[in-house]
Amino acid sequence: MKSTVETLSPTRVRLAIEVPFVELEPSLKKAYREIGQQIQIPGFRKGKVPPAIIDQRVGRGAVLNEAVQEAIPQNILAAVREHDLKTLGRPEVDITEFNDGDSLNFTAEVDVRPEITVPDLASIEVTVDELQIDDSEIDEQVNGLRERFATLKTVERAAAEGDYVQIDLRATVDGEEVPGGSASNISHEVGSKQLLPGLDEAVVGLSAGEDTTFTTQLVGGDFAGRDAEVLVTVRTVKEKELPELNDEFAQLASEFDTIEELRADLRERVTRGKRVEQIYAARDKALEQLVEAAAVPAPEGVIRDEVESRKEAMADQLERIGASMEDYLAAEEKTEEQIDAELTDAATQGVKVQLLLDTLADAEDVQVSDDEFGHEIVHRAQRAGMAPQQYYDQLVRSGTAGAVYGDVRRGKALASVMERITIKDSAGNVVTMDALREASEQEHSHEH
Repeated sequence: MKSTVETLSPTRVRLAIEVPFVELEPSLKKAYREIGQQIQIPGFRKGKVPPAIIDQRVGRGAVLNEAVQEAIPQNILAAVREHDLKTLGRPEVDITEFNDGDSLNFTAEVDVRPEITVPDLASIEVTVDELQIDDSEIDEQVNGLRERFATLKTVERAAAEGDYVQIDLRATVDGEEVPGGSASNISHEVGSKQLLPGLDEAVVGLSAGEDTTFTTQLVGGDFAGRDAEVLVTVRTVKEKELPELNDEFAQLASEFDTIEELRADLRERVTRGKRVEQIYAARDKALEQLVEAAAVPAPEGVIRDEVESRKEAMADQLERIGASMEDYLAAEEKTEEQIDAELTDAATQGVKVQLLLDTLADAEDVQVSDDEFGHEIVHRAQRAGMAPQQYYDQLVRSGTAGAVYGDVRRGKALASVMERITIKDSAGNVVTMDALREASEQEHSHEH
């Protein structure tokens, strides 16, 4: 095999490859063997059909075609090794010349990893929002806790919004009872719109023992789309009582003895959450700056494939909830071109960041230990609701274990970026990774 390489852009090359006919012999033999296994010819045992008969029945062209399809990827791989190329994505192949008995000439265009010079990380400075916590945010947290410990007390008055009622329901269409349209002693929060349209309005003003009818449109069952008369009877009216905000409440709702301690703990939690947000903002800004400073070029083929796969994933998600791309576009008030442009922007930035982090990982010889890789597999398996071994086997089968390894390696490269850049908040204070690490460790310890 002879090959030459032509650079089309910083991210794309064209390989011109010439394979002498004699080098195609092994692929040709294999093709005869495989086709021979697939056809049945009277008088010959399966797999024992001579080449001349296969040429007659199937055609020499089909055999040559099969041989070439096998030889092309092998020769591309050999050429890539020979020229020491770091390829990305799938090659686009074009057969320029091939006749029986002559050499096979073809070209393969493929994206390659560009040469990137990573700027000095110490020169990168990003600004994030200052950490500010308003008392109202803590009040909101406290009120959430109060709601969770609210009690219901029966009252002798008409139902109002926010009350809980025990009700009986009976639906009829033209005087005929709706199958499954009756229920008794259901608890319902007035104004929550959780049950039937029109129910909340009908119940307001009714006391225990009173009833009324209202009209609602049925959505399921034999009478779907028809108007039903619903008789609603109120059994009891209860109002929600929120516990008083005192030390007793703190002891009921938390491990703290006083309301002050509880508020201080909630403030700390809100602070931790905001610190983690700060770090995500810093990460995104730093990567944006680095990609720009390093002028990372975008490999078109890889981005095309990435956009395709993101679009497919979107369509799958929509299908799972019973919607189509058209529904989504209508809901978002966007055209397909706008969605394509957004996906292309996101994919371009994503691919550029990956290239930058890969370059950094190479430059710093970042290694991934078996432990680190195993940890990531366990984490992903949990998210997918699978056993780790089963998840790993699936990765190996689909050939994507290498991609996960690459993700872990890039994650380590990113961590070293975050250690070395300068992060300041809008008030000019330096934000350190230590404070953030502490915040996320505390987050984890609270989860367990």
